[in-house]
Amino acid sequence: MNLLYCGDANILDGLVISILSILKNTQEVLHIYVFTMRYQNENKTYTPLKDDNIKNIEKIIKKKNKDSFIKLLDITDIVNECLPLANIDTFFTPYCMLRLYADLVEEIPDKILYLDNDVVCLKDPKEFYNIDNNLYEVVGVLDYYGSHVYKKKVIKKDYLNSGVLLLNIKLIKETKLFEKCRHLCQNQKMLLPDQSAINWYAKKKLIVDRIYNEQKCESENTIFRHFSTTFKFWPKIQKQTIKPWQVDALHNTLKVHSFDDVLEEYKLVMEGMK
Repeated sequence: MNLLYCGDANILDGLVISILSILKNTQEVLHIYVFTMRYQNENKTYTPLKDDNIKNIEKIIKKKNKDSFIKLLDITDIVNECLPLANIDTFFTPYCMLRLYADLVEEIPDKILYLDNDVVCLKDPKEFYNIDNNLYEVVGVLDYYGSHVYKKKVIKKDYLNSGVLLLNIKLIKETKLFEKCRHLCQNQKMLLPDQSAINWYAKKKLIVDRIYNEQKCESENTIFRHFSTTFKFWPKIQKQTIKPWQVDALHNTLKVHSFDDVLEEYKLVMEGMK
Protein backbone atom coordinates (compact mmCIF):
# COMPACT_ATOMS: atom_id res chain seq x y z
CA MET A 1 0.00 0.00 0.00
CA ASN A 2 1.51 3.31 -1.15
CA LEU A 3 0.80 6.40 0.97
CA LEU A 4 1.64 10.08 0.52
CA TYR A 5 1.78 12.86 3.12
CA CYS A 6 2.96 16.46 2.71
CA GLY A 7 4.06 19.23 5.05
CA ASP A 8 6.62 21.02 7.18
CA ALA A 9 7.82 20.24 10.71
CA ASN A 10 4.41 21.21 12.12
CA ILE A 11 2.74 18.08 10.72
CA LEU A 12 4.84 15.71 12.85
CA ASP A 13 2.16 15.09 15.49
CA GLY A 14 -0.51 14.39 12.90
CA LEU A 15 1.84 12.29 10.79
CA VAL A 16 2.68 10.04 13.74
CA ILE A 17 -0.97 9.61 14.77
CA SER A 18 -2.12 8.92 11.22
CA ILE A 19 0.59 6.32 10.57
CA LEU A 20 0.08 4.62 13.95
CA SER A 21 -3.64 4.35 13.23
CA ILE A 22 -2.96 2.71 9.87
CA LEU A 23 -0.46 0.30 11.41
CA LYS A 24 -3.12 -0.70 13.91
CA ASN A 25 -5.73 -1.48 11.27
CA THR A 26 -3.92 -3.21 8.43
CA GLN A 27 -1.44 -6.01 7.82
CA GLU A 28 -0.41 -4.58 4.44
CA VAL A 29 3.18 -3.63 3.59
CA LEU A 30 3.34 0.17 3.71
CA HIS A 31 5.43 2.31 1.37
CA ILE A 32 5.10 5.81 2.77
CA TYR A 33 6.35 8.94 1.01
CA VAL A 34 6.48 12.33 2.71
CA PHE A 35 6.98 15.56 0.73
CA THR A 36 8.61 18.51 2.43
CA MET A 37 10.47 21.62 1.29
CA ARG A 38 12.51 24.60 2.45
CA TYR A 39 10.62 27.87 2.20
CA GLN A 40 10.55 31.30 3.78
CA ASN A 41 9.02 34.64 2.90
CA GLU A 42 8.98 38.12 4.38
CA ASN A 43 6.53 37.11 7.08
CA LYS A 44 7.46 33.60 8.09
CA THR A 45 10.10 30.90 7.93
CA TYR A 46 8.87 27.33 7.53
CA THR A 47 10.96 24.45 8.91
CA PRO A 48 11.01 21.25 6.84
CA LEU A 49 10.55 17.85 8.44
CA LYS A 50 13.72 16.35 9.85
CA ASP A 51 15.37 13.12 8.72
CA ASP A 52 15.79 12.02 12.35
CA ASN A 53 12.03 12.16 12.95
CA ILE A 54 11.37 10.09 9.84
CA LYS A 55 13.99 7.53 10.87
CA ASN A 56 12.28 7.16 14.25
CA ILE A 57 8.94 6.59 12.53
CA GLU A 58 10.53 4.01 10.24
CA LYS A 59 11.70 1.97 13.24
CA ILE A 60 8.09 1.73 14.38
CA ILE A 61 6.87 0.82 10.89
CA LYS A 62 9.44 -1.93 10.47
CA LYS A 63 8.50 -3.50 13.80
CA LYS A 64 5.14 -4.28 12.20
CA ASN A 65 6.58 -5.39 8.84
CA LYS A 66 10.24 -5.36 7.87
CA ASP A 67 9.34 -4.71 4.21
CA SER A 68 7.58 -1.43 4.99
CA PHE A 69 9.39 1.89 4.73
CA ILE A 70 8.96 5.66 4.92
CA LYS A 71 10.89 8.13 2.72
CA LEU A 72 11.27 11.85 3.26
CA LEU A 73 11.53 13.67 -0.07
CA ASP A 74 12.64 17.31 -0.14
CA ILE A 75 11.09 18.68 -3.33
CA THR A 76 12.17 22.32 -2.89
CA ASP A 77 13.88 22.50 -6.29
CA ILE A 78 10.86 21.00 -8.07
CA VAL A 79 8.42 23.41 -6.40
CA ASN A 80 10.59 26.45 -7.12
CA GLU A 81 10.22 25.80 -10.84
CA CYS A 82 6.49 26.52 -10.56
CA LEU A 83 5.98 28.23 -7.21
CA PRO A 84 2.27 28.82 -6.43
CA LEU A 85 2.86 32.55 -6.10
CA ALA A 86 -0.78 33.66 -6.08
CA ASN A 87 -1.49 31.44 -3.05
CA ILE A 88 1.81 31.58 -1.23
CA ASP A 89 0.48 33.78 1.59
CA THR A 90 -3.08 32.50 1.88
CA PHE A 91 -4.76 31.14 5.04
CA PHE A 92 -3.25 27.74 4.20
CA THR A 93 0.52 27.23 4.09
CA PRO A 94 2.31 26.60 0.78
CA TYR A 95 2.85 23.03 1.95
CA CYS A 96 -0.79 22.12 1.37
CA MET A 97 -0.08 22.35 -2.37
CA LEU A 98 2.86 19.93 -2.39
CA ARG A 99 0.63 17.02 -3.44
CA LEU A 100 0.20 18.79 -6.79
CA TYR A 101 3.85 17.99 -7.61
CA ALA A 102 3.55 14.21 -7.20
CA ASP A 103 3.64 13.63 -10.96
CA LEU A 104 7.11 15.22 -11.13
CA VAL A 105 8.74 13.01 -8.49
CA GLU A 106 10.26 9.85 -9.97
CA GLU A 107 9.97 7.80 -6.76
CA ILE A 108 6.19 8.11 -6.62
CA PRO A 109 4.40 4.94 -7.87
CA ASP A 110 1.47 4.97 -10.29
CA LYS A 111 -1.10 4.25 -7.57
CA ILE A 112 -0.87 6.07 -4.27
CA LEU A 113 -3.21 7.15 -1.48
CA TYR A 114 -2.81 10.76 -0.38
CA LEU A 115 -3.79 11.61 3.22
CA ASP A 116 -3.86 14.91 5.09
CA ASN A 117 -2.02 14.79 8.41
CA ASP A 118 -5.31 15.19 10.33
CA VAL A 119 -6.76 11.95 8.93
CA VAL A 120 -7.07 8.99 11.30
CA CYS A 121 -7.67 5.41 10.17
CA LEU A 122 -10.36 3.51 12.11
CA LYS A 123 -10.68 0.33 10.02
CA ASP A 124 -8.61 -1.53 7.44
CA PRO A 125 -8.03 0.91 4.54
CA LYS A 126 -7.37 -1.94 2.10
CA GLU A 127 -11.00 -1.84 0.94
CA PHE A 128 -10.56 1.75 -0.24
CA TYR A 129 -7.04 1.33 -1.59
CA ASN A 130 -8.05 -1.69 -3.68
CA ILE A 131 -10.74 0.22 -5.59
CA ASP A 132 -10.07 -0.16 -9.32
CA ASN A 133 -8.98 3.37 -10.25
CA ASN A 134 -7.53 2.63 -13.70
CA LEU A 135 -10.05 4.91 -15.39
CA TYR A 136 -9.94 7.73 -12.82
CA GLU A 137 -7.44 10.46 -12.07
CA VAL A 138 -8.73 10.77 -8.50
CA VAL A 139 -11.05 8.79 -6.25
CA GLY A 140 -12.51 10.65 -3.30
CA VAL A 141 -15.44 11.73 -1.16
CA LEU A 142 -17.66 14.79 -1.48
CA ASP A 143 -16.63 17.75 0.65
CA TYR A 144 -19.15 17.93 3.49
CA TYR A 145 -19.74 21.67 3.15
CA GLY A 146 -18.21 22.60 -0.20
CA SER A 147 -20.28 20.12 -2.20
CA HIS A 148 -23.39 22.16 -1.37
CA VAL A 149 -21.84 25.37 -2.68
CA TYR A 150 -19.39 24.48 -5.44
CA LYS A 151 -20.84 22.54 -8.35
CA LYS A 152 -20.06 22.24 -12.04
CA LYS A 153 -23.58 20.94 -12.59
CA VAL A 154 -26.51 22.51 -10.74
CA ILE A 155 -28.33 19.23 -10.09
CA LYS A 156 -25.31 17.10 -9.14
CA LYS A 157 -22.84 17.32 -6.27
CA ASP A 158 -19.32 16.73 -7.56
CA TYR A 159 -16.96 18.80 -5.37
CA LEU A 160 -14.43 16.48 -3.69
CA ASN A 161 -12.60 16.94 -0.41
CA SER A 162 -8.87 16.68 -1.10
CA GLY A 163 -7.86 15.31 2.32
CA VAL A 164 -8.21 11.67 1.25
CA LEU A 165 -7.53 10.96 -2.42
CA LEU A 166 -6.66 7.77 -4.25
CA LEU A 167 -4.41 9.01 -7.05
CA ASN A 168 -3.71 7.48 -10.45
CA ILE A 169 -0.36 9.16 -11.14
CA LYS A 170 0.05 7.52 -14.53
CA LEU A 171 -3.28 8.92 -15.78
CA ILE A 172 -2.62 12.27 -14.09
CA LYS A 173 0.56 12.55 -16.15
CA GLU A 174 -1.36 11.73 -19.33
CA THR A 175 -4.14 14.26 -18.72
CA LYS A 176 -1.72 16.80 -17.19
CA LEU A 177 -4.15 17.30 -14.32
CA PHE A 178 -1.57 18.37 -11.74
CA GLU A 179 0.32 20.48 -14.27
CA LYS A 180 -2.87 22.47 -14.89
CA CYS A 181 -3.51 22.71 -11.15
CA ARG A 182 -0.01 24.06 -10.49
CA HIS A 183 -0.36 26.79 -13.06
CA LEU A 184 -3.76 27.77 -11.65
CA CYS A 185 -2.29 28.01 -8.14
CA GLN A 186 0.55 30.08 -9.55
CA ASN A 187 -1.76 32.63 -11.15
CA GLN A 188 -5.17 32.59 -9.43
CA LYS A 189 -5.70 33.28 -5.73
CA MET A 190 -8.20 30.84 -4.21
CA LEU A 191 -9.69 30.08 -0.80
CA LEU A 192 -8.75 26.38 -0.90
CA PRO A 193 -6.09 26.42 -3.62
CA ASP A 194 -5.15 22.77 -4.10
CA GLN A 195 -8.68 21.45 -3.54
CA SER A 196 -10.24 24.06 -5.79
CA ALA A 197 -7.73 23.40 -8.56
CA ILE A 198 -8.22 19.63 -8.48
CA ASN A 199 -11.99 20.00 -8.61
CA TRP A 200 -11.79 22.53 -11.42
CA TYR A 201 -9.64 20.42 -13.73
CA ALA A 202 -10.33 16.78 -12.81
CA LYS A 203 -12.45 15.26 -15.57
CA LYS A 204 -12.09 11.63 -14.57
CA LYS A 205 -13.01 11.25 -10.92
CA LEU A 206 -14.88 8.63 -8.93
CA ILE A 207 -17.01 9.74 -5.98
CA VAL A 208 -17.28 7.13 -3.22
CA ASP A 209 -19.08 6.75 0.12
CA ARG A 210 -18.29 9.16 2.96
CA ILE A 211 -17.03 6.32 5.18
CA TYR A 212 -13.72 6.72 3.32
CA ASN A 213 -13.37 10.36 4.39
CA GLU A 214 -15.76 11.20 7.20
CA GLN A 215 -15.48 14.93 7.89
CA LYS A 216 -18.32 15.39 10.38
CA CYS A 217 -18.99 12.51 12.78
CA GLU A 218 -17.87 8.91 12.51
CA SER A 219 -20.07 5.82 12.38
CA GLU A 220 -19.25 2.18 13.09
CA ASN A 221 -18.39 1.78 9.38
CA THR A 222 -16.01 4.74 9.07
CA ILE A 223 -12.65 3.87 7.51
CA PHE A 224 -10.98 7.31 7.64
CA ARG A 225 -11.98 10.12 10.01
CA HIS A 226 -10.83 13.49 8.73
CA PHE A 227 -10.67 16.21 11.39
CA SER A 228 -11.25 19.15 9.09
CA THR A 229 -12.90 22.40 10.13
CA THR A 230 -16.61 22.13 10.98
CA PHE A 231 -19.27 24.67 11.85
CA LYS A 232 -21.67 24.97 14.78
CA PHE A 233 -24.93 26.78 14.11
CA TRP A 234 -26.34 27.09 17.64
CA PRO A 235 -26.55 29.32 19.61
CA LYS A 236 -24.55 31.20 16.97
CA ILE A 237 -22.60 30.30 13.85
CA GLN A 238 -19.00 29.56 14.70
CA LYS A 239 -16.08 27.67 13.21
CA GLN A 240 -14.65 24.70 15.07
CA THR A 241 -11.23 23.22 14.33
CA ILE A 242 -10.05 20.37 16.55
CA LYS A 243 -7.19 18.12 15.49
CA PRO A 244 -6.34 14.55 16.64
CA TRP A 245 -3.32 15.70 18.65
CA GLN A 246 -5.44 18.18 20.65
CA VAL A 247 -6.43 15.34 22.94
CA ASP A 248 -8.33 17.28 25.62
CA ALA A 249 -10.53 19.06 23.08
CA LEU A 250 -10.95 15.81 21.18
CA HIS A 251 -12.29 14.13 24.31
CA ASN A 252 -14.18 16.97 25.98
CA THR A 253 -15.63 18.86 23.03
CA LEU A 254 -16.00 16.25 20.28
CA LYS A 255 -16.47 13.33 22.72
CA VAL A 256 -14.25 11.18 20.47
CA HIS A 257 -12.55 8.19 22.14
CA SER A 258 -12.46 5.75 19.22
CA PHE A 259 -8.66 5.73 18.88
CA ASP A 260 -7.50 6.41 22.43
CA ASP A 261 -5.11 3.46 22.23
CA VAL A 262 -3.42 5.10 19.24
CA LEU A 263 -3.15 8.38 21.15
CA GLU A 264 -1.48 6.63 24.08
CA GLU A 265 1.11 5.15 21.74
CA TYR A 266 1.52 8.54 20.06
CA LYS A 267 2.40 10.15 23.41
CA LEU A 268 5.11 7.57 24.01
CA VAL A 269 6.52 7.99 20.52
CA MET A 270 6.69 11.78 20.82
CA GLU A 271 8.34 11.56 24.24
CA GLY A 272 10.94 9.27 22.73
CA MET A 273 11.61 11.71 19.89
CA LYS A 274 12.05 14.62 22.29
